[in-house]
Amino acid sequence: MNMGSAPTGTGEMKRRMGVGDAVVIGLGSMIGAGIFAALGPAAGAAGSGLLLALALAAVVAYCNATSSAQLAALYPQSGGTYVYGRERLGDFWGYLAGWAFVVGKTASCAAMALTVGSYVWPGQAHAVAVAAVVALTAVNYAGVQKSALLTRVIVAVVLAVLAALVVIALTSAGADTARLDIGSDATVGGVLQAAGLLFFAFAGYARIATLGEEVRDPVRTIPRAIPIALGITLAVYALVGVAVLTVLGPGGLASATAPLSDAARTAGAGWLVPIVRMGGAVAALGSLLALILGVSRTTLAMARDRHLPHALATVHPRFGVPHRAELAVGAVVALLAATTDVRGTIGFSSFGVLAYYAIANASAFTLTKEEGRPSRLVPVIGLTGCATLAFALPASTVISGATVLILGATVYGLRKARNNRVSH
Repeated sequence: MNMGSAPTGTGEMKRRMGVGDAVVIGLGSMIGAGIFAALGPAAGAAGSGLLLALALAAVVAYCNATSSAQLAALYPQSGGTYVYGRERLGDFWGYLAGWAFVVGKTASCAAMALTVGSYVWPGQAHAVAVAAVVALTAVNYAGVQKSALLTRVIVAVVLAVLAALVVIALTSAGADTARLDIGSDATVGGVLQAAGLLFFAFAGYARIATLGEEVRDPVRTIPRAIPIALGITLAVYALVGVAVLTVLGPGGLASATAPLSDAARTAGAGWLVPIVRMGGAVAALGSLLALILGVSRTTLAMARDRHLPHALATVHPRFGVPHRAELAVGAVVALLAATTDVRGTIGFSSFGVLAYYAIANASAFTLTKEEGRPSRLVPVIGLTGCATLAFALPASTVISGATVLILGATVYGLRKARNNRVSH
């Protein structure tokens, strides 16, 4: 079944975004999700191997970005790997990718909302989280141009805060490069687990691919925007990681509940601590904005194929956005933000994201040279890396993530069997 265009009556998305807007959407998701949330847990797993884990996560992310960029140029539609898997591997694999993305990233939305709450008002984190979800769902409802503009402001604020932290940490009296004794106490399992956690922070470039129907000249824009956003994010992560390690060391970083704030305080810059807290809240808001945007677009694509209720495929005639999908996603995220905790949602999300990209790499492997296939080595490394990092995550995360994927596959099988009975 070819679903290259929206069914009659659901409407077409408007192509308004250029390379700059697409890069900013990716940066808002990657930097916001990772730098304030993943460094501490990753240091706890990898110890002094944190930078090795960062490099490993970047290699896997690069392969995924390259595979995704080629596929997005060939299939410039909303839905990302849901579309790629369906077109290249078959309906089931596209469905499974979409299921992993929607479920995993909905959990990630809740985690980012709770991060906003913990930075803004720790005593009322859940209430603030729900309010943030409602506000950003309204922004997305008003149109993707407004979302891109707000994300641009958020990214600028976060980068300014991180730049100040890096300069102060590296020039402080407490900085000690001996703490960068890379890999001295690291284990292979610890580095792999840390890379899996840090990969969660790189996964924002998927937001670019899921906006395939809303960018101008997608064949040119998407392949350019993805590696640019990834490269900038890697540079920021490496600089911040080095700066924080030189001040706190691996042990201090692993035990810190707010590592960037602790680094500023240890570096003797107490005045910077509230600014870093503000930066953390703003970064999480940026990530939440981009995440809701991406999940709603994949929901739209799955609804078009009737894997989700077809009513969610409607595009607003004025704003040009999938308004029912956005409202549905916002409602589910708000419920999760009111009832769950950050650690559980981040771990659950990581497994789903890695499964999603594994299918993207498998899809890219089937491309021909005429279709712009990357080197065969790229999707092979990407697929192998995703599988390895997924199963290196904590056992509880692997079990819960695998259970949800099996549940999704079961739902698909039951639905297909029912449709076959009806057709006969």
